[in-house]
Amino acid sequence: MSDSVFDLAVVGGGIIGLAHAYVAAKAGKRVVVIERDIRANGASIRNFGFITVTGQERGESWRLARRTAKVWAEIAGHAGIPIEQRGLYLTARSDEAIAVIGAFLETEMGEDCRLIAPAEFRRIAEGVGGAELKGVLYSPHELRVESRIAIPALTAWLKNGFGVRFRNETVAFDIAPPHIHTSRGVIEAGAAIVCPGDDFVTLYPEQIARYRLRKCRISMLKLASPGFRLPGVLMSDLSLTRYHGYSQLPQARALERKLRAEQPSHFGHGVHLIVAQGTDDHLIVGDSHHYDVLPDPFASEATERDILDEYARAIAQTPPPVLERWTGVYAVAEDRTWLADAPQPRVRLVMVTSGTGASTCFGIAEQVLAEFL
Repeated sequence: MSDSVFDLAVVGGGIIGLAHAYVAAKAGKRVVVIERDIRANGASIRNFGFITVTGQERGESWRLARRTAKVWAEIAGHAGIPIEQRGLYLTARSDEAIAVIGAFLETEMGEDCRLIAPAEFRRIAEGVGGAELKGVLYSPHELRVESRIAIPALTAWLKNGFGVRFRNETVAFDIAPPHIHTSRGVIEAGAAIVCPGDDFVTLYPEQIARYRLRKCRISMLKLASPGFRLPGVLMSDLSLTRYHGYSQLPQARALERKLRAEQPSHFGHGVHLIVAQGTDDHLIVGDSHHYDVLPDPFASEATERDILDEYARAIAQTPPPVLERWTGVYAVAEDRTWLADAPQPRVRLVMVTSGTGASTCFGIAEQVLAEFL
C-alpha cells in the first residue's frame, strides 16, 4: 500500500474513529487515521470502558449498543483486549426504583434481564449491599474493557492486522477529497470520515454549530481494592433517573421526585454511580456531569464527596482510599445521542453527543459506512 494514497481517511484516533477504521479496513479499504496527538488522550480513555446496553435510549441507540457489544466480544480476543467484567447489576433501594425496573422488564429492552432478590445478590457479590437493598436488576448484555488498555491495543491491532496507517501528531485542517491537507503535508484519500470528539472549531465549525452542542465534564476516581469481588459492573438508583432507557418510562417520575428531595446535591453535580472492577481488583468509580459551552477544568471536592457517598449507600461499606482522580470532556446535544452529517459529497462528520461512544461506536460505524461506501 502506498504511504500517501488511501480509500478512506479517518480524522480522529479516538474510539469513534477507530471503529470506522476497523469497519472500513475489514471491508478491504485502504485506511489512514489522522490523529492530532501522539496517541488518543481524550474521552476515549477517560471512562469506564463499560459497554452499556441496558438503559440506552429506547430504539436506535439501544439497537446500536446491542450490535456494538457483539462486535467488542468478537474482536477483543483477536486484538489482545481483556474483557474485565461481564454483566450489569443495578441495585435499587426504594419501592419507586423497583417500580421502574419492573416497567423496564416489560419492554423489549428487558430481554434476558431479570430482577434478583437482595439475598441472591449478596451471595454472588460477597456481601455487598445493605439493609436498604430492595432488589437488583441483572443484565447479561454488558461487558467491560479497560479503556487505557483497549484503545492502544485496538490501534496496534488495526495497524498490524489490517494495515491501517496512522499519522499521529498531525492536524487535518482542510478536507477536499482526494486531497487531505494536514500539518505534515497532503494525504490522498477518496473519502473522509471526520470524528472530532469535543473539537468544535478545527473542521466544519459552521456545520457543527447548527447542532447547538455543548460539552460535559465528568469526574472519575480509581479506588484501592475493596476486599471483595463484584460479579459485574454495579450501578444504583440514581442511574434509573439518568439513563434514558429507564428515565423515559412513566414510573421514573416518582423516583426522580423522591431522589431530588433526598439527594439534591447529587443531582446538582449530575452524579450517578458506576462501579467497575479490573483484574487487579482496583475499582473505577464515577461519575459526575457538569455542562457548559466550555466547562472549566476544576473538579470540586464536593463532587467527589457525592460520588463516594453514593458508593457508600449502594455498597453499604466505607469507600477504599482514592488512588487516582481525573476528568474527561465529551460533546453533548439536547435532541440526539449521535449525529452523522455530510458537509461535502465525499465527507461524513460523525460525532457521539451523549457519552455513549464506547457503547455504540461499532454499530454507528457500520451504519455510516454502509450508506457512505
